Amino acid sequence: MSGSPRRRVRLALLFGGRSPEHDVSLTSARSVLGALDPTRFEVVPVAIGRDGHWLSGARSQALLSSPSSEDLGAVLVPEGGGLVPDPNFGAAMDVVFPLMHGPFGEDGTVQGLLELLNIPYVGAGVAASATGMDKALMKALFLQAGLPVLPHAVIPRHAWERQPGRVLRTLSKSPGFPCFAKPSNMGSSIGISRVDTQDALGPALDLAFRYDLKVLVERGVPGYREIECGVLGNDEPEVSVPGEITMQGAFYDYHTKYTEGEAGLEVPARVRPATASALQMMAMTAFAAIDCAGMARVDFLVSPDESEIWVSEINTIPGFTPYSMYPRLWEATGVPYPDLIARLVDLALERHAARASLLRDRNP
Repeated sequence: MSGSPRRRVRLALLFGGRSPEHDVSLTSARSVLGALDPTRFEVVPVAIGRDGHWLSGARSQALLSSPSSEDLGAVLVPEGGGLVPDPNFGAAMDVVFPLMHGPFGEDGTVQGLLELLNIPYVGAGVAASATGMDKALMKALFLQAGLPVLPHAVIPRHAWERQPGRVLRTLSKSPGFPCFAKPSNMGSSIGISRVDTQDALGPALDLAFRYDLKVLVERGVPGYREIECGVLGNDEPEVSVPGEITMQGAFYDYHTKYTEGEAGLEVPARVRPATASALQMMAMTAFAAIDCAGMARVDFLVSPDESEIWVSEINTIPGFTPYSMYPRLWEATGVPYPDLIARLVDLALERHAARASLLRDRNP
């Protein structure tokens, strides 16, 4: 007598949001939706509009089909102690897969909401998400963990507004030129400028401060190679083979990242075995330094002769678009895209079960 069929996992794909990376999030969600095994997962798309309104299942599905559908409106109802979309969220979900890149999604805000609602979710927790989003805090933890990072300075917007001349003089000396001005809390290279002269520094800071109240200015490395590793797991994470980004432009900007044919990925990267091992060990250390879980992509800058390696950043919700590096790295490591998604869901459920075992009453 055969057993009863296995119940499908009800998986909410959470995407969109108020971040400038809204469109990237939609592309990631479409890609993940196409890769999910329909015999294992019952997928419920849940979109958050650019205005912060949550869209119900049918409207979210329409948004995935046509971005112009975003003005369809939202339906919110109280459920599980919070406001959630009706009717396909809250207690009815087995697990949530946040695919919201950048602020208001990758920075711990959504993760905190899901913790309050006691819903399992894919990826890093609140603290790791917030730290992984904030480049200044991230680099402080990397330094504490003994990881090499490039010389950099952190500038608050109020300092730039009150004493721009002093800020320019300070940055011209350290980190100097060339350098990159970046919003501290942003991804997808949005708001980033390469700066080669002092005359270009002011406009670069103005642009970066349009996206964040804190800007990181980091020294550039002439002729650097950009190499990335994927990390997958909870307590015993694995690291993918390294992959190298190849491109024609001055740096890996938004257009290069998300335009087909503008950038390539060579996997495995053509580096010496000792360099590959060093990159993988540093990726593991960076993952642990921010107390990450589930997944992350760790980005490195490597000198042309491989004599120096710097950890650039960690991304706790890496892109899942057709051109994204994280799924391609794992594909080359022997984990096909559909299997990668399934493992991430399993890791989310595993982590939630571990947290559920913790005491919530001071009188056990």
